[in-house]
Amino acid sequence: MKKILEKLFHQEYLTKSHAKTILGDISEGKYNPQEISAFLTVFKMRNITVNELTGFRDCLRERCIPINLNDFDPVDLCGTGGDGKDTFNVSTLASFIVAGAGYKVAKHGNYGVSSTCGSSNVMEHLGYQFINDTDKLKQQIDKSGICFLHAPLFHPAMKEVGPIRRSLGVSTFFNMLGPMVNPSFPQKQLVGVFSLQLQRYYKYIYEQENTSYRIVHSLDGYDEISLTGPAKIITPEKEFLLNPVNIIGKKITPEELKGGKNVKESAELFVDILEGTGTEAQNAAVIANAAMAIECFQNTKNYTESMAVAKQSLESKAALKSFKTLLSI
Repeated sequence: MKKILEKLFHQEYLTKSHAKTILGDISEGKYNPQEISAFLTVFKMRNITVNELTGFRDCLRERCIPINLNDFDPVDLCGTGGDGKDTFNVSTLASFIVAGAGYKVAKHGNYGVSSTCGSSNVMEHLGYQFINDTDKLKQQIDKSGICFLHAPLFHPAMKEVGPIRRSLGVSTFFNMLGPMVNPSFPQKQLVGVFSLQLQRYYKYIYEQENTSYRIVHSLDGYDEISLTGPAKIITPEKEFLLNPVNIIGKKITPEELKGGKNVKESAELFVDILEGTGTEAQNAAVIANAAMAIECFQNTKNYTESMAVAKQSLESKAALKSFKTLLSI
């Protein structure tokens, strides 16, 4: 590791194959926590490259425990995190709205590292038990429209890094990898990223694959459609700006997107929104993101129609039914 760090400290970059090998060695316990911490810190001091990101991704995908959900043709709604905004769990709520609308969702998630509360924290607090049993997960997605793929259960290669990430408490390149390493390898994805640069990287990587994707970034820094300002959207066909004024008639404020101060508060807010007592701003944000995920299925629909489908799922309590069904299985 000393030679690797010296190379990186001199502003040299890793090839795709070298990055893949290094992360493989880390996962096999060949380096101590201090060396791994130093390695992670390098990529906070300088930008990661597409080759490095792709190499790290390839390592995790090859070493994951795969699950075949192809019969369900699911979508994943997953953000990179790392935007420092501490919003409520928008993508997780949007996932239930999508499931309530009749589409299948294979949600990849984890505990929060750089945020107060990740999707796994909320779901665990609300009584969901994480598993990697294929038959049970297939039953869940079949009956409720959604299943959760808790990253640590599918990525044993992350075992060495998890405690170090938690002790650092800041976003690392693993945040960038999260959406790209769903162990079900879904062909449809709504991906939220925390910067325009990372959005370009994702575009380059995703356009090499035959997937239906929407890569979103709000220009004021959110890794989702925040409706606090314009969001840039990249699809396989085009790139465009989504202006909140055009879709809900106004912008909402960052304060209206704030999450709970702890897991308990976040979970209560989560259930409130599903039960129909969320604020207008909270509802608008989750519907906007759910609609964009629905677009991955409905390439012929326009976004306004997808918004109406998502809104109906939330207001009719279909999303809530999906949530309750999942917990009951």
